[in-house]
Amino acid sequence: MTESLADPHLRPAGSPSVPEGPRDIVILGSTGSIGTQAVDVVLSNPGRFRVTGLSAAGGRLELLAGQAHRLQVRTVAVAREDTVGLLRQALRAEYGPGEPIPEVLAGPDAASELAAGECHTVLNGITGSIGLAPTLAALRAGRMLALANKESLIVGGPLVRELAAPGQIVPVDSEHSALFQALMSGRRAEVRKLLITASGGPFRGRGKDALADVTPKEALAHPTWDMGPVITVNSATLVNKGLEVIEAHLLYGVSFDRVEVVVHPQSAVHSMVEFTDGSTLAQCGPPDMRLPIALGIGWPERVPDAGPVFDWSRAMSWDFFPLDAEAFPAVPLAFQVGRTGGTAPAVYNAANEECVEAFLNGRLPFPGIVDTVAAVVEEHGTPPDAALTLGDVLDAETWARERARELATAAAEARA
Repeated sequence: MTESLADPHLRPAGSPSVPEGPRDIVILGSTGSIGTQAVDVVLSNPGRFRVTGLSAAGGRLELLAGQAHRLQVRTVAVAREDTVGLLRQALRAEYGPGEPIPEVLAGPDAASELAAGECHTVLNGITGSIGLAPTLAALRAGRMLALANKESLIVGGPLVRELAAPGQIVPVDSEHSALFQALMSGRRAEVRKLLITASGGPFRGRGKDALADVTPKEALAHPTWDMGPVITVNSATLVNKGLEVIEAHLLYGVSFDRVEVVVHPQSAVHSMVEFTDGSTLAQCGPPDMRLPIALGIGWPERVPDAGPVFDWSRAMSWDFFPLDAEAFPAVPLAFQVGRTGGTAPAVYNAANEECVEAFLNGRLPFPGIVDTVAAVVEEHGTPPDAALTLGDVLDAETWARERARELATAAAEARA
């Protein structure tokens, strides 16, 4: 096994066994699904956490202003500079006359500036590869990183590896939080396999031909999780699971031939670790992101009553099925991309983001999402062996987005 980025056996340097007062945290992507649930966790534990800063894209300013006031943050950051005036108006409306409003940062680097500021832990809940720069900024500044932005690792894995100290990253994805917890039960040398569970999305059990006429409304109806539109579509195509395969390899240093995806419709078992003696340990819980969020921002301490628990007085059953790789080729494609390395994962991710948008706008059929991503990945080829730079990642993403848009447009014109 190679070096692990997320080692559950390591504790943050200098952290006391019992918290001494509230822990200062920054929440990036506070108005999204992860961010809003993180705010719930903080408000439920006022003596344990203190939010010093929030960041958001700028599309839900009233919500952002309300969060800032309820949490009494020092700084608010927005990516869209054209929203600063409206944000300040929203803040003044929340804070009332005479009450000072928080400092406002704006622009594409605002989240990175906030992530590098004074705090103990940065929760990166941004969706998409724009979360990479704030991840690097937080690591560079020596902050603990509760990482929900999987794209940071997907597109910039070698860059993150270079900066992250042992134990500096705690994963927040439900699957990787589950692996993180299950891995506590043995030494790294005793790990045989990582088993990543997938709900199968809304189309579990359908064959490849039955997916041709899937609509955006159907794809956005996830059976167990409430997430944003991009992640929900990714869960329907299983691109999200493909990204998690690459993420698991990077976080835990386990080779791709020892990572497996298992379909589990109930989303009760969030992932499992198989050990060399034959034991398989699972982390279980109702499908609620508050538990992995709380573990991420509270580590190495658990937060009492962070999430719901099962009612063991009621009968229930859990099912497991093998992955249908023919109907959902995004997962085997991700294994291929992960093994290729370099800028290939960035191309996979960027092309997918463009294809999801094209699907939601009616320019691509549902199977066309992964088919187009595969075409872009194949055209990209094998990257050179030279050390990866941030410029390489950005250039590869730009090319992949442009090429995916071209192919999606051509497909739409052919269908017209």
